[in-house]
Amino acid sequence: MARAKDTRRKVMAQMAMVMNLDKCIGCHTCSVTCKQAWTNRPGVEYAWFNNVETRPGQGYPRRYEDQEHWRGGWELNKRRRLTLKAGGRLNKLINIFSNPKLPALGDYYEPWTYDYETLINAPLQEHTPVARPKSLITGKDMKITWSANWDDDLGGSPDHGHKDVILEAVGDKVKLEFEQTFMFYLPRICEHCLNPSCAASCPSGAIYKRAEDGIVLVDQDRCRGWRMCVSGCPYKKIYFNHRTGKAEKCTFCYPRIEVGMPTVCAETCVGRLRYIGLVLYDPDQVLEAASTPEDTDLYEAQRAVFLDPDDPQVIADAEYAGIPRDWIQAAQRSPVHALINTYKVALPLHPEYRTLPMVWYIPPLSPVVDQVRDTGYDAEDRGNLFAAIEALRIPIDYLAQLFTAGDPAPVDAVLRRLAAMRSYMRDINLGREPDPAVPAEVGMSEEQMYDMYRLLALAKYEDRYVIPPAHAEQAHSLEELATECSLDFEDGPGMGGDGPFGEASGAPTPVAVENFHLLRERQTADTLAAPDGKASRVNLLNWNGQGQPDGLFPTSQQPRDAADPQREQTP
Repeated sequence: MARAKDTRRKVMAQMAMVMNLDKCIGCHTCSVTCKQAWTNRPGVEYAWFNNVETRPGQGYPRRYEDQEHWRGGWELNKRRRLTLKAGGRLNKLINIFSNPKLPALGDYYEPWTYDYETLINAPLQEHTPVARPKSLITGKDMKITWSANWDDDLGGSPDHGHKDVILEAVGDKVKLEFEQTFMFYLPRICEHCLNPSCAASCPSGAIYKRAEDGIVLVDQDRCRGWRMCVSGCPYKKIYFNHRTGKAEKCTFCYPRIEVGMPTVCAETCVGRLRYIGLVLYDPDQVLEAASTPEDTDLYEAQRAVFLDPDDPQVIADAEYAGIPRDWIQAAQRSPVHALINTYKVALPLHPEYRTLPMVWYIPPLSPVVDQVRDTGYDAEDRGNLFAAIEALRIPIDYLAQLFTAGDPAPVDAVLRRLAAMRSYMRDINLGREPDPAVPAEVGMSEEQMYDMYRLLALAKYEDRYVIPPAHAEQAHSLEELATECSLDFEDGPGMGGDGPFGEASGAPTPVAVENFHLLRERQTADTLAAPDGKASRVNLLNWNGQGQPDGLFPTSQQPRDAADPQREQTP
């Protein structure tokens, strides 16, 4: 008897992020908190797992988007097969000891500190002592000429605009006059791609994508420091630790994600522009989507990879694949899925790299609104906004080069939805009867438009971050750092203490799920003491610095007799 063909579709889960660029104020709080949490130690002083770029601008490292030079990501060969742009195994073997496509320290920047000792110990003198900048690499005096956000807020000014890789493609349409230019901020982290070229580039197989949530990590034990991953990543979000000789990258704060907490960059975001959620996708369609012949079709091809979490067949297939029920429910409530596939206002960053990135962006409407307001017209009227979107080709062409491989149609559609939402909600906020023709004009219902407004403008914490915690039965597959670092053998590069590159930040802290459960309890407690009432833990995050909070010091033990009045007294 012939065996029935299995028609079940393979379903996998992926943690993803969406950023609303209209809300980013360029404060760099996300960058600083990420720096303190993950790269505040020797060897990675220059590394910023999260950075905020001013657009137009060169980015970080400088001109990282010039793939004709850096050869990052994927491309289709003459046989229409997907291959690494930097070449296959033979090419890597030839260049394994001397990689010509590796960014130099000057493309990042030479990290520095200041000679504060001179300020402290300088004798009385006529002139004020100066704390000269000192290189954290060589320890010598240096001149500061570049850093991770050196061109912050400069936008498309004539002195800097011509250095932007994107502007080279649309330069003839851009007037680089300071009073006519446009500017917005672009926060960037690792994209945790569905088709990561960094993992395919690693000769040691040290970079892997976690099956349970899709987060891309580096196995520090297997990494041999070949740095092919740095070249292979088109976003240049993998960094080389020159002290340990290992590659490091954004971890999507996986220990926090495992207990349902958002990433550090999202938790501390002042503009509340980040959304984190789960999406379900079909892994068998990833290669087909990444091999789409036309670059301009890659955006829709990746959207087709995502599955509808409300589809009964998808739910059944997900449960068959072992995805827990609460994870499926989280995917149904996911703000990321809603913004990408329901409201269709989020776009991927550089889909032409064919890595299928999982950090998406809502393009900024601000340049269009500002242009209308400057003319003296009503910047909230949909007629004015729609006309401005059609006429103001500069931002749309630029945004299209960033998010849709040069196709302006999807960007135009997104901006129209955002403009329609602004116009529709103004009528409601002013007490007027809303016009149902406004959402219909952009292919949305009134209910959808209001729900999108609630998500983009007024979303609460639990609506922005829908993160299902890891299950105990998955613990064996969750990656945790051991209590002892694999590099911490005697005289090893990760042993800590003083060294030629400065002081280490102390002994390695074990990253365990249990630790972060306690962290979550302490940070969400209403009292200074831990919620279990024990005096051994104190939540100093809620302390104003005055007085002595309960539980900071152990309480004195009562006499045994007083503690147990029922105890028989001996004569």
